[in-house]
Amino acid sequence: MKNEKIHGLVLTALLTTVIAVMTFTSLGYIPLGVINATIVHIPVIIGSLFLGPKLGGFLGFVFGLTSFLNNTFRAATLSAFVFSPVLAYNVVGWTGIIRSALICFVPRILVGVVPYYVYHFFVKLLSGGSKKTQTVVEAVAAAILALAVWLFLNRTVQPESTGLTVVLVAAALAVGGGLFAALAVFSKKKTPQQLAYAYAGMSGAMTNTILVMGGIYVLYKEAYAAAMGMSGDAVINVIAGVVSFNGVLEAVVAAIITVALGLVLGKMMAGRRSSARPNTAAKTSAV
Repeated sequence: MKNEKIHGLVLTALLTTVIAVMTFTSLGYIPLGVINATIVHIPVIIGSLFLGPKLGGFLGFVFGLTSFLNNTFRAATLSAFVFSPVLAYNVVGWTGIIRSALICFVPRILVGVVPYYVYHFFVKLLSGGSKKTQTVVEAVAAAILALAVWLFLNRTVQPESTGLTVVLVAAALAVGGGLFAALAVFSKKKTPQQLAYAYAGMSGAMTNTILVMGGIYVLYKEAYAAAMGMSGDAVINVIAGVVSFNGVLEAVVAAIITVALGLVLGKMMAGRRSSARPNTAAKTSAV
């Protein structure tokens, strides 16, 4: 038990360092002008899976804190004020302190909580070996992506004819169908644990994207529009684009890396536990 606590503290310190390095060296952020695409959430997701929701939530807080510091002192994007209570005060006054704190910290803390429960949910759900269950999960994921793509295309293109609407719907269904096919191929060679890692990684990334962008729309619609030089009605188009493009891309990357790191760390931790136990079988045979 003591060794497990020490191991947990060491892993927490290591992941905290990784988050800080990725943030302040720009390795964890990809500036896109209107917003940063991020991979800093990945150490938080790993922490959630292997340290539990409490320490995962702590790592999420560290993620939020580094985001606050990075956006306050570097302000690499036009939307930096939505993550910095200091900058937000200069933009919208005292209420900006609370608004930016909510956007900066709450989604990131939940990134350290949600994957833990998603992982265990899918391990139990898929361990029965039912192909029908797996197909339903894949269909739901594909439908969500198709809906996101449709909303983005519909808001961006704003079709005025039935023919163009049909084309946009077909495009959204094609993207969703592509994901369904990819998941079907992926799942054939993967164990329930590997699939659960993938869904946990995706859930962590999408938690960050959806809650951050949703928070910007609800709390900062007009201020965000002014900073970006656009009308308030156009903000939803930007948000839909970030969620359906950046969000999906980040979710796929998070899924791949979470599976890879999850399998390695899982084996290391399993080996550590087995080596810590007395080898009763060897003692019995020796006797």
